[in-house]
Amino acid sequence: MKKYIWSVAALIAASFTASAQEGYVFTTVTDVPVTSVKNQASSGTCWCFATTSFMEAELLRKGKGEHDLSEMFIVRQKLLNQLDDNFLRRGKGNIGQGSLSHTFMNAYRQVGIVPEEVYTGINYEGGKHNHGEMMSMLHAVADAGVKNRKRSPQYDRVVNAVLDSYLGEVPEKFTYQGKEYTPKSFAESLGLDMDDYVELTSFTHKPYYKAFELEVPDNWEHAKQYNVPLDELIATMDYALENGYTVCWDGDVSEKGFSHAKAVAINPEVKDLKGYSAEDSAKFAKKNEAQRLEEVLKFEKIYPEVAVTPEVRQNGYETFVTTDDHLMHITGSVKDQNGTKYYKTKNSWGIERNDNGGYLNMSDSYVRAKTIYIMVHKDAVPKELRKKLKI
Repeated sequence: MKKYIWSVAALIAASFTASAQEGYVFTTVTDVPVTSVKNQASSGTCWCFATTSFMEAELLRKGKGEHDLSEMFIVRQKLLNQLDDNFLRRGKGNIGQGSLSHTFMNAYRQVGIVPEEVYTGINYEGGKHNHGEMMSMLHAVADAGVKNRKRSPQYDRVVNAVLDSYLGEVPEKFTYQGKEYTPKSFAESLGLDMDDYVELTSFTHKPYYKAFELEVPDNWEHAKQYNVPLDELIATMDYALENGYTVCWDGDVSEKGFSHAKAVAINPEVKDLKGYSAEDSAKFAKKNEAQRLEEVLKFEKIYPEVAVTPEVRQNGYETFVTTDDHLMHITGSVKDQNGTKYYKTKNSWGIERNDNGGYLNMSDSYVRAKTIYIMVHKDAVPKELRKKLKI
């Protein structure tokens, strides 16, 4: 993410958020209360960290207080579900670490949830999540079950022994804030209804206002997302934030314009110089596209970004340029000194890896081009769109 430098005016008025370099000055537009930034560390569990953060924000919105929910309690159940799915697919299932938001909801319905203090999911040295060895163990057990064409009682015991060894044993009961709960009764006490949440996407190869199964590897549960026009997808995000809801976001963070270290994600236009000033246009005309991009990615000045149409977005998806990389939590919006909109985004890479407390600002152009899908509360969807989707 960006290295933020505050202007004197911003410090006095307290209306500016941090900026990437002296070239970026951000003003807060919307800012929804959320819980603290967490760190997924060496685990491929961004899907769970982002969705858990989203649900914690929902609890704040609903007046349920601040909670720190256990990501690894959900991750454990997801791994069990994946192993079952993989076995029945004769070893052709996805047992990687990734997943999507609905995986949280499915596991929550199955087993409930517990607080982080009850189940940290770290039962090994180091104090941070590290799933490499555990996943190797699970893959070996999964392969053995498929090879033997049978899951014996020993198979199930070994799977659970691996998970117990690395994540810890699941508590049948626990005491939290003076009350005794089971994971399911604790979930009931929170009052979250997983049926209240919907996933929306926007691609042109499927009809609008109908649900279809996103063709990304992490959609191993074959869930369907509602397909809507791009402008309506963005309008839903804006409507949500303006009305006190947050947005769970899945998209591509592999682009050079995405910089967690500098706390910004942009989608620079380096082919067409029409939007550039006369001075910048003359300077950039002497450079090739790679040189132009190198200059822009110094983040010392704000340059024009790509005007993203549905066709531009679709081309990125179908040429595998836009990929399903990472989930994060959009918690607000800001604008730069030129009035360009950005989305304030809570990442799950801890607070030490940039100077913006683990947050970054993704530009409107970046979000339009690189979003795979979003998840929101159904009441955060504008009424007219809800009618079209029949939700």
